[in-house]
Amino acid sequence: MDSSQPAVNLQRLQQIFDRRADAFAAVHFLPREVAQRMHERLKCVKLMPQRILDAGCGLGDDLLALQARFESAQIYGLDVSHQMLVRALAATGAPRLGWRGRIADTLYRTVNFNRPFISQLRKVFQPRPRQTVQADFANLPFAANTFDLFWSNLALHWHTRPDQVLPEWRRVLKTGGLLMFSLLGPDSLCELRAAWRHADAQTPQARVLDFTDMHDFGDMLAASGFEIPVMEMEKLTITYPSPAALLNDVRRWGAYPFTGERRPLGLTSRRLQQELVGGLEAQRRADGKIPLTFEIIYGHAWKVAERTTAEGYAIVRPDEITKATKQK
Repeated sequence: MDSSQPAVNLQRLQQIFDRRADAFAAVHFLPREVAQRMHERLKCVKLMPQRILDAGCGLGDDLLALQARFESAQIYGLDVSHQMLVRALAATGAPRLGWRGRIADTLYRTVNFNRPFISQLRKVFQPRPRQTVQADFANLPFAANTFDLFWSNLALHWHTRPDQVLPEWRRVLKTGGLLMFSLLGPDSLCELRAAWRHADAQTPQARVLDFTDMHDFGDMLAASGFEIPVMEMEKLTITYPSPAALLNDVRRWGAYPFTGERRPLGLTSRRLQQELVGGLEAQRRADGKIPLTFEIIYGHAWKVAERTTAEGYAIVRPDEITKATKQK
């Protein structure tokens, strides 16, 4: 029996995260941990972006982190869920001041002369306002060549057609722009899949999201026109004192997005519930904890200048002609 299912359609996904927006804060420790590791990787890249898009911004934590890192950048947050965006706006509505903003703010409060000038100075040095928009990853409401940095933390695995998403992401990146993302890999929630096989072996019904392999995403990046793709993978394990605690977190993460006639976990039979709990209990470790594995895939790639026209003709730039002439 296959214990997985593909990502859900856009409307269903919006409903799932609209309903779970309030509860999501209880499990945002996982995306926060992954975001921190993404930022460590970003330190190795020389980049001073002026416009940044965070796709799948959720509750807005990455909007704040990116603004703190790139104080002068204009940050856009995008999500499929309206309720997530409402909470992101509430969380990021008062921009945090960087060192330049703090200097201007201090001058405004302590210097008695020329207050209007100092007020203008404070406005100039404060971070630009963050903006949010609700949209599909594969149909972005932005012009081509808009962003210097495209950031997406644990969001892309939700989309049904990542092969259509990546070309769209490349479209809105400027030449020389960087795509940096993370997502869940196929070994995520393996303990839960095993428990479902134990509970529901007679019913060939998918219970847990199916996640795409890292190498497939690498191929999609190349097919979408991205250059110098780098893919990495690591596994993180979260432990729980009980099956109930584990399942509550999985619900909050949205890993039960049932479609069609499939019923959510809360509506399954009592027998299945008991069997599922038994399957999780069987995996309890010697330390008394029940593990839950997350395979985290990290990727980044660049948008470089086009090498061919839409008609297939090679593009030769003046600097390339100069180099070829010098070599002769």
